Amino acid sequence: MIKLTDKYVVEEDIVYIITDKKQVHDLQLTKDEISFVIKMLENKKDFIHVNSLYKSSFIILANKEHDKDLRVEEIRNHSAKVISIIADTKSEKLNIIDLSKDLYSIAFAEALILSNYSFDKYIADKKEKESTLKEIKIVSNRLIGQDLFEIEAVTTGVYHARDIVNEPLSYMTAKKLSEEIEKLGKKYGFKTEVLDKGKIESLNMGGLLAVNRGSVDPPTFSILKWEPENAINKKSIVLVGKGLVFDTGGINLKPSGSLETMKCDKSGGATVVGVVCALAKAKIPINVIGLIPATDNRPGNNAYVPEDIITMFDGTTVEISNTDAEGRLILADALSYAKKYKPELVIDLATLTGAAVVALGENASAIFGNSYKHITELKEIGFEVWERLVELPLWEDYKEQLKSPVADLKNCGSRWGGAITAAKFLEHFTDYNWIHLDIAGPAFTEKKDSYRGQGGTGVGVRLLFNYLKNKTK
Repeated sequence: MIKLTDKYVVEEDIVYIITDKKQVHDLQLTKDEISFVIKMLENKKDFIHVNSLYKSSFIILANKEHDKDLRVEEIRNHSAKVISIIADTKSEKLNIIDLSKDLYSIAFAEALILSNYSFDKYIADKKEKESTLKEIKIVSNRLIGQDLFEIEAVTTGVYHARDIVNEPLSYMTAKKLSEEIEKLGKKYGFKTEVLDKGKIESLNMGGLLAVNRGSVDPPTFSILKWEPENAINKKSIVLVGKGLVFDTGGINLKPSGSLETMKCDKSGGATVVGVVCALAKAKIPINVIGLIPATDNRPGNNAYVPEDIITMFDGTTVEISNTDAEGRLILADALSYAKKYKPELVIDLATLTGAAVVALGENASAIFGNSYKHITELKEIGFEVWERLVELPLWEDYKEQLKSPVADLKNCGSRWGGAITAAKFLEHFTDYNWIHLDIAGPAFTEKKDSYRGQGGTGVGVRLLFNYLKNKTK
């Protein structure tokens, strides 16, 4: 879909990225069109569409008054406008000409591809949803093929993550999720192992088994391994993703209004799948292991209830105070299991708490951890790709809320500081460099949000792909 070229066809649609109004005179436009563009720029417009009847020209002005990260994000956001317009004109090819010195074309092309995503599997008349865009050409002599290859890899990973999130439970059970992971492993070349319910029982993963007790479908525990021969790290980096394929809240049933988006509770697991796919497709030389505990959480069958006491994979006993605090239970088993790899770093991702959304809204994720170095690095990448992270504390006094008179821990505390106490619960099961990302806010959008689309956003894929790729430089 994307290619690098040193030439372009004048009759095809073109996006010009400029940094100065004077550059308008260098564009392939008529005098009248140039006058129109200049007038729009003088009226503080930074996105201009010129319809030349036989083609469209788009002029994007980078705002030099904003810092670079915000400037790049503004350029990304214009991609959705371009996709919307060319969907109406049924254009098939689009050229990108970047007249800046900052190579904005990479970020813009990536966002274009992400804007072009749609989930139309269940729509009979796909013509309304299908994009006609077949080819994106970046006109540049400053880029190399690897730049485009990595764009394709990371956007492919985001697509896979979005597809997983957007699938309803009627299709995407825990077992089906593991089957999809196995298919992707064969396609991109990473190894997969799926632990079935019998194996999970033999390992005494009490958190995953407890949450699954109300379901008619068995749980799975998927292990993804990308271990290239030329990997730069001997100790693996482990990614853990919450794979709650649907969360009703269990016996503590969620009210109407909170249930309708709960297919998104597998977003953390979906992100892990997307990252491993992207790393494998791009042949990034780094050892990474993905762990995805998966089940749905329902109030049926022999569902676990408040005041139950369960025993986790590592032997910790946990008193259940709320069955809707289930994500931390399945993640805790996976975090304990990660110890067997003696990892360099473990990063878990989960749509874990509504409290994170209350604190930060839908535009950022909460980050916690015990390694200042890794937190700092991730936060920096977060601004570069505009998947921003806000650090919240893990002070010891928050653990007071998790004390139980009858077990080692309670699974949740009071409503105050809920994102923090959830992270404190997870911290108990770690003894390595560890980062926790609560992605509950940006993981799912109920209405179209620029290049993030509508539905599952695949948040975290671009963040972790770029973070891990940078480690190999």
